[in-house]
Amino acid sequence: MSPGTRTSMTADGASTDTTADGAGTDSRPDADRVVDAQTRRIGEQIRARRRAAGLTLVQVAAATGLSHPFLSQVERGHSRASMVSLEKIAAALGTTQVALLAAGAPEHGGHDGGAPEVLRAGEGARGPSSDGEARLLVHAGPHAFEPLEWTGEHTDLGEYFEHGEDEFLTVLSGHVLLDLRGQEPIRLGPGDSVYHRGGTAHRWCSADGGRFHMLVVKETPRVGGVA
Repeated sequence: MSPGTRTSMTADGASTDTTADGAGTDSRPDADRVVDAQTRRIGEQIRARRRAAGLTLVQVAAATGLSHPFLSQVERGHSRASMVSLEKIAAALGTTQVALLAAGAPEHGGHDGGAPEVLRAGEGARGPSSDGEARLLVHAGPHAFEPLEWTGEHTDLGEYFEHGEDEFLTVLSGHVLLDLRGQEPIRLGPGDSVYHRGGTAHRWCSADGGRFHMLVVKETPRVGGVA
C-alpha cells in the first residue's frame, strides 16, 4: 500500500484501497491493483476450483449471495474476501474456508511422514474479519483439525458462520460475546471455553469494545463434505 492510501471494507466484506482524497485505484495498471500476494493466490485457487466444477461467476454469485463484480474482483486478487465470504464461496465450490485460506500461504515443503510441523509466530495464512483477522496455525495440507487464531475488536456480531463440523473455542484475552443461533448470547472472558456441535450457526464479537484474542479449532470436513 502506498503512502496516503487507506483500506476500507465493502458491503461484501472485501477490503479496497482508496487514496487519501477518496479516489479509487482502478486507474492503476491491472497488476498494481492486486491487494497482496496472498490475496492473489487465494483468488487463483477460487478461480481454478470454480472452473474445475464447471461453474460460472454468475452461478457462484447466486449460490453465495455475493455479487458477481465482487467475486470477479476476488478471483483477480483485487479485493480480499472476509472469512464469512470465504466460507460462502467454499460451500459453493465444495471445499472449505480453511482450504481456500491456506492456498494463500507461500509454498511449504510439505509433510515429512511423522515429523512435527512447526509454524512460527510470523507465519500462517491470514484472512480479514471485522476490525481484526484470523490466522491459520498450520501449513497447507491434510490435518485432522483446523486451528485458527482470531483477534478483533468489533462490537457488531455480523453474519453467522455455519458448517457441519464440531468446533471448540477458548478466549486467551479480552471479552467475547458468543451468539449461538436460538440461544441467549454467552459472555466469555480469558480462560473460558465453548464446544458446540456441527450445524450450530454461530458468530462472535467483542463484548466491551476492547480487543479480544482467541483460539478456534474446527474438525476438518470429511471427504465430500462442505464447509
